[in-house]
Amino acid sequence: MIKSNPLEGKIALVTGGSRGIGKAISLRLAEMGASVCINYFKRRQAGEETLKLIQDNGGEGMLLRANVGNQTSLQKMFESVKETYGKLDIFISNAALGMFGGINEVDDKMWNLAMDVNAKAFLYGTQKALELMPDGGRIVALTSIGSSRYIPSYASIGASKATIECLMRYMAVEFNPRNITCNAVSGGFIDTDALRSFPIYDEILQEVMRRSHSKRLGTPEDIAAVVCFLCTPESRWVTGQVITVDGGFTLM
Repeated sequence: MIKSNPLEGKIALVTGGSRGIGKAISLRLAEMGASVCINYFKRRQAGEETLKLIQDNGGEGMLLRANVGNQTSLQKMFESVKETYGKLDIFISNAALGMFGGINEVDDKMWNLAMDVNAKAFLYGTQKALELMPDGGRIVALTSIGSSRYIPSYASIGASKATIECLMRYMAVEFNPRNITCNAVSGGFIDTDALRSFPIYDEILQEVMRRSHSKRLGTPEDIAAVVCFLCTPESRWVTGQVITVDGGFTLM
């Protein structure tokens, strides 16, 4: 029988956990019994609102301001987790950032932004998480279908997501002796502020309606459900996998 609170007593950290997909993950982890450390960078009010929702429903957590693309800031964030909880059972690398542009537009600024906040933050964040993580921990990275399929104006971001997926597979092998699983969830087109900022949002929406059997964009909760399953004891035999959650979009 699956417990209603399978993550009771677990400590989770969600980067970019105050808005969009990260918020949905934070709320669901709390519903499943985890204490949730919510990372944010610029929008403190959003973090406070998410934490209040958790607390109003009987959950527990804390806010952590950090720029995950900066190693010093990242280090301080994990030190705060250690000071408050002494351990970290679940690490969700969700924060993401990037600039839109085709291959001929990619420059150092565009490339470094995507790699620092997306790929490097996952690598260095995982290294810090391992220092606090008991055996049997869970690591989940958020990626996207742009890691393996062409999306216009997504060149540098897609490359950073592909790097995340490659790192995840190496981690899954190297952490296996400690029964720490590492997986990635590759989202399709999810109805968030980030998607609405796409230069070709209207075209994306039309394609989703044409190709997806559900005839809708995904929701943050669609992604959160899969991410949080990967944090449960029932997912112990799943590691090193990229799980696509896209309503069947990439099947056609």
